[in-house]
Amino acid sequence: MFQSFEEISSPGAVPERVRALRRELKSRKLKGFLVPHSDEHQDEFLPPCAERLRWLTGFTGSAGAAIVLENAAALFVDGRYTLQARAQTDTSLFDVLQTPEAKASKWLAAALPKGGIIGYDPNVHTIKEIERLTESLGKVGIRLQPQADNPIDLLWHDRPAPSSAPVVPHGPELAGRSASEKIAEVQETLKREKADAVLLTLLDSIAWLFNIRGGDITHSPLALAFALVPARGKPALFIDPAKLGDNVRGHLKETAELLPPDALDTRLKALGERGARVRLDPETTPVRFAHILEASSAKIAAGDDPCILPKAIKNATEIDGARAAHLRDGAAVVRFLAWLDENSPSGRVDEIGAAMKLEEFRRKTGELKDLSFDSISASGPHGAVVHYRPTIASNLKLKPRSLYLIDSGGQYADGTTDITRTVAIGTPSAEMRRHYTLVLKGHIAVATARFPKGTRGQDIDPFARRPLWQAGLDFDHGTGHGVGSYLSVHEPPQRISRTGSVELKPGMILSNEPGLYREGSYGIRLENLVLVTPPAPIKGGTHEMLGFETMTLVPFDRRLIDPELLNRDELAWLNAYHAHVRRKIETLLKGADRTWLGKATARIG
Repeated sequence: MFQSFEEISSPGAVPERVRALRRELKSRKLKGFLVPHSDEHQDEFLPPCAERLRWLTGFTGSAGAAIVLENAAALFVDGRYTLQARAQTDTSLFDVLQTPEAKASKWLAAALPKGGIIGYDPNVHTIKEIERLTESLGKVGIRLQPQADNPIDLLWHDRPAPSSAPVVPHGPELAGRSASEKIAEVQETLKREKADAVLLTLLDSIAWLFNIRGGDITHSPLALAFALVPARGKPALFIDPAKLGDNVRGHLKETAELLPPDALDTRLKALGERGARVRLDPETTPVRFAHILEASSAKIAAGDDPCILPKAIKNATEIDGARAAHLRDGAAVVRFLAWLDENSPSGRVDEIGAAMKLEEFRRKTGELKDLSFDSISASGPHGAVVHYRPTIASNLKLKPRSLYLIDSGGQYADGTTDITRTVAIGTPSAEMRRHYTLVLKGHIAVATARFPKGTRGQDIDPFARRPLWQAGLDFDHGTGHGVGSYLSVHEPPQRISRTGSVELKPGMILSNEPGLYREGSYGIRLENLVLVTPPAPIKGGTHEMLGFETMTLVPFDRRLIDPELLNRDELAWLNAYHAHVRRKIETLLKGADRTWLGKATARIG
């Protein structure tokens, strides 16, 4: 199995851990300490050895931050995690606050007297993050102080060791381009901007650039590493040599100098001694590296990670791979939904059993490398917890007249998938059907959107919300995130959200996942992955428009659709989508599964 259902939160241990941290802070003459959910690579999903926020607070989500002071503490999470955070931490110690409304700087300014010193680990905070906090806190007389070591690491006595999973090649037959081509492109960017080198810290950028994949991050095929790419000459890849077998050494030797991670600081100091101009991405680079370069007289050139945008714009090989991955993944999910319909009336199916069964169907493709994240298998009220993870303790049966939400995905060598379906267990209520159809209307509005060059994700986000807004409803998460090519399931910089300021470009893959959540009752989310398509003319129009190709191939639950709430165009899209799913998937199915698909994609209206 690629997922575990053991409880990984330890709220009972939180009080003693907070007391121990406060004792350590007092010995350092600090008034508080910042604990983000991040590591040296700013990855969303962390290796176990970097789960400091989980260790301290009990909160297991993939985004958040805590601040611990002498007599107060706060846990900051976004709208996806407010219910989860309150359930997992000790709320007598931590105030659970929702971002972006709540801001760490404002909370600190109110909670800490002027002159207070707050410690932080410069390995896990970015340049820009510390700049912003320094500016805002400086106005109220609070000072930030970097620590030579992280106090949590001293207290975490059973902290796991870093992973040493093997690295494997990801050749041009899957990547579409050679590593040497990509490196040359990055070096041309450096020459054009008169930079001598760029430091890469993001794991998916390094994996993309060198055409490698690893296994150090759960569900993400990434290897812990850093890279230094000069404007001229061979890049240096700083990686544990134990990860590199002969196969990958041969793959890398023509394009990279292989060095252990502890050699990076020496290389950076050498660049500084030469007065080199080094490009750093202030939004993703740990501030520690800026401190090293500044201390050694290097010139820092602020600029985006040069791999982020070309990685996000998939080439023809990657797009073909994504389509193939969605075809096999769609067939596996359809088999699962057919199984669920047959077995859920028995009352014996539970959240864990359903998640395991879906993984089994994906494994039977013979191509599954991993899940792309822990399955969100949520029955009834658990569906309202946006990133719910079933555990042995929380496991619920799928009950009649309830909704079941399954959000899951697979990692295949040719693509990454992510899909959410909400299905009726038994006969749904009129309210369930109405809410489901409103969410579906928002999903269709995004799927059918046409938009000009220069459109950003924040321009598309309201399309998904309008049907809900008109009914006085909304959801507290973004409408869509970027997705990698056998890389991270949440890939920047593209996103469809209120904060999605990056232009959507042809070749980008994103999710389309509006939702609606009724605390204590149910959750609804409908997610497909979409590909941004090139500009094309519209009959009678004067401007070419981009659009979306829906890549996911799984039907929506007809039992939850109220056709009276769909207009003619929405109904036409839905019937066309279902017909497309049937044509693509039915040849991969047999017997009862094929019969189920025919009924599930039958024309509505």
